[in-house]
Amino acid sequence: MKKRFKRHKSLGQFDEDFRLEKLTKLGDPLVRLNKGVDFEMFREFLEEHLIKVTKGKGGRPPYDYVLMFKILILQRYYNLSDDQSEFQICDRLSFMRFLKLTLADDVPDSKTIWNFREQLTDLGLVESLFELFLKELEALNLVVNEGKIIDASFVEVPKQRNSREDNKTIKEGSIPASWEGKPNKKSQKDTEARWTKKRNQSYFGYKNHVKGCQKSKLITKYLVTDASVHDSQATEDLLDKEKDEGEDFYADSAYTGESQEKIISEKGVINKVCEKGYKNKPLSDAQKGNNKEKSKIRVRIEHIFGFMETNMNGMQVKVIGAKRVASVIGLMNLTYNMFRKIQLLEISAG
Repeated sequence: MKKRFKRHKSLGQFDEDFRLEKLTKLGDPLVRLNKGVDFEMFREFLEEHLIKVTKGKGGRPPYDYVLMFKILILQRYYNLSDDQSEFQICDRLSFMRFLKLTLADDVPDSKTIWNFREQLTDLGLVESLFELFLKELEALNLVVNEGKIIDASFVEVPKQRNSREDNKTIKEGSIPASWEGKPNKKSQKDTEARWTKKRNQSYFGYKNHVKGCQKSKLITKYLVTDASVHDSQATEDLLDKEKDEGEDFYADSAYTGESQEKIISEKGVINKVCEKGYKNKPLSDAQKGNNKEKSKIRVRIEHIFGFMETNMNGMQVKVIGAKRVASVIGLMNLTYNMFRKIQLLEISAG
């Protein structure tokens, strides 16, 4: 049987451009991201806060801050580890185009990517970057103050293989004695993540509590806790009397109860939380009907988490410790808002 060989052509001067053009036609999302977000808006903030901590005495100058920030956004959209980020940037033309790198340019290695994210985390800059982009969304009138929705979703981290005794010690806020003198082991253990169970399924990690604009589905505020914290415990921190007063407030029945009603009243929002039935006190037909109407709006926040699960390859992170996880989740929420901004502008443009 005669062998068939793939068609082969000699490399031409413009072949890379032709390949990138084909990627664009196939729907490269990074093209939309580069067009829809002006990443230069972050430069002044990054330089103001980072130049003092990255400028050393001699040696190689640091990579461009906006370049490094865009790599972190790439990481969150594709849910990549630091090692995979380095590999994929070297391997994929679409990544190089997004970062404005050529084959002749140096690519930051995984350690450099890790170090840059650590600097943002240590300085607590991620939440400020989120707020900076939110101000742009507000300036574009994309945040519509006609109602807010709150919900939470699990963000899982690598499961720990600890003994029952070790887990008990960790829950009590201490470090197991067997870990002392073993710095490498301790560095791989997340003592701040927690187990919890929902609908008979166990989760280990943290929770991403978000407040979304009910009309635009943009995230306007977020809070990160360990997974064992009940959804409703974030209500007081997420609702803002100054910004949210007078707006409808939607949430599922997990946000009901006397303490929740008090918070909702104090924040001055209009209670549109789905009511909850109890043993020997089921919901009436009228209450069920009201819940159905409320749910039509409340469910919009599920679209946020749905985008993260599907388009952003899930909500699992590979960092250890509450501070690092909060930073990564903040970048995750910021990345979502960037893509949502693009969607909203495309919809308005028809």
